[in-house]
Amino acid sequence: MFRSLSVALSLVLSPTPAPSPPAGATGAVEDLVLPVEDVIGEIESLDGTESESRQGRQVTVALTSDVLFALDKWRLTAKARQRLSQVAEKVKADGAGGVVRIDGHTDDQGSEAYNVTLSRRRAQAVRTAMSGLLSDAGVTLEARGYGESRPKWPNVVNGKPDKKNRARNRRVEVVFTARQ
Repeated sequence: MFRSLSVALSLVLSPTPAPSPPAGATGAVEDLVLPVEDVIGEIESLDGTESESRQGRQVTVALTSDVLFALDKWRLTAKARQRLSQVAEKVKADGAGGVVRIDGHTDDQGSEAYNVTLSRRRAQAVRTAMSGLLSDAGVTLEARGYGESRPKWPNVVNGKPDKKNRARNRRVEVVFTARQ
């Protein structure tokens, strides 16, 4: 991705001599204007179960729900508590305090109402666990469930369900503000 972006930028930004117009040809010269978008870097674990991204001072740590919960459940597994402990340490070390959002997400399987309820319950379970881990961090925890409304990846690719993308969409995100 970065290689193609650098090639595109070099083509746009490199001064190249304009070709000579044919004799007698006239026309308007237009400037090429391109929008500049934020580049959001994301670091993903080798097994794909955790990722971290940063946009400005906002840090998002995403954990796939397969690591945190059994299928269609909202009780944290023992392994989940260890992972959440690591995320809490990151919030303590890098966070600026204030509000820490915990956002639950699902894939597109099941009804919208079921997915919203499941994602909310999962976010609340993570909030409860994190409140004990962050009790001395001076943060306020907020839990929200979004169901399938904010997929990170397309659930269906080329008209076919994509199991890997669906697994990535079933996630809980811990969002906090980093120190400057």
